[in-house]
Amino acid sequence: MSLTTPVKIPKLIKGMFPKYIWNMPLNIDKTIYLTFDDGPTPEITGWTLKTLKQYNAKATFFCIGNNVEKYPEIFNSILKDGHAVGNHTHNHIKGWKTKTKDYLQNIEKAQKAFALHLESNKHQVSRLFRPPYGQITPKQGKDILKKGYQVVMWEIISIDWDKNIAPETCLNNVINTAENGSVIVFHDSVKASKNMMYALPKVLEYYSKKGYAFKAITSTPE
Repeated sequence: MSLTTPVKIPKLIKGMFPKYIWNMPLNIDKTIYLTFDDGPTPEITGWTLKTLKQYNAKATFFCIGNNVEKYPEIFNSILKDGHAVGNHTHNHIKGWKTKTKDYLQNIEKAQKAFALHLESNKHQVSRLFRPPYGQITPKQGKDILKKGYQVVMWEIISIDWDKNIAPETCLNNVINTAENGSVIVFHDSVKASKNMMYALPKVLEYYSKKGYAFKAITSTPE
């Protein structure tokens, strides 16, 4: 992703890859789907969990396998708080620059790390997958789906990782575009922390006042 990354994914792009999840079905009870990429991160993920809990909000965390190995206690805290977790590869690799075989192996390595570090049998490792940078080739995407994963992209991206934008811009990227069923991307990473930690509480407050619920992604939309 770059400075040209669109805040809201055009319908044309969604139509080109209809088997990927871009947004969730519209609910009678208005719902937003917050997602967080690149964790777990000691400096940020714990704060994120506390902030979500203040609004009784559930979210989906797309975790890097290598980070799960380093910080299994934070990974399990995510699950204990009732959030969903998804696969974000083991080493945050770019699909466009990686051979399909190697890419799939990296995903499976992360999946094994998740299973290995689960503390409770009550929790299960999901088959949700989000490609780092949104980069996967058609071949990679097809093979990932064949392996039983659900490829979760997004409808709205906050662009919180970009240190050249103001925190207020990060906030406006979300509240000016997100609506019922929107899947929104934040990052629980050090790089994104300034913008994300400013925007997230305000997003939660803004949509809560409008009667929205915040839920985790648990299934493929119909």
